[in-house]
Amino acid sequence: MNTLLKITVPLALLAVHAAVAATQPVLTLSDAQRVMAGALTYARSHNAPGAAVAIVDEGGSIVLLQRLDNTFPSAPNISIGKARTAAGFHKATRDLEKIVNGGRVTMTALPGVTTFTPLQGGVPIVHEGHVVGAIGVSGAKSAVQDEEVAKAGADALATKKLAAR
Repeated sequence: MNTLLKITVPLALLAVHAAVAATQPVLTLSDAQRVMAGALTYARSHNAPGAAVAIVDEGGSIVLLQRLDNTFPSAPNISIGKARTAAGFHKATRDLEKIVNGGRVTMTALPGVTTFTPLQGGVPIVHEGHVVGAIGVSGAKSAVQDEEVAKAGADALATKKLAAR
């Protein structure tokens, strides 16, 4: 392979990667606040006895965390775990819980996975086909209500245009 080709191909690949990254939507603090408002509005209107809501970006970093009054003390950490798991796997934690409960317990010891909380209540935040983050909820009336609150939050961005990287 000649020297020019050895240099040109990697540069072309970098340019393509940069172009894709430049147009991918990202979750801003303002977006996370909108997600939080949607989740908390749903929780309050559906008589959730409490809830801790965590919103993370696509890499699992916390963007926003809120704990309602009367929520049990461990709920914030659990909600963060659910959100990080949904973001990392690009799927609802309900699906992962079903896999573990179905007998695939080795999922709980995946190498290199630092956060794995396969409990219902974590939902990816998807915008224009891209996972831009995730929301995790713990401490509502039930696991089902945790997920309902999370979905309501994630749905709050359905019609909003997000900033691009």
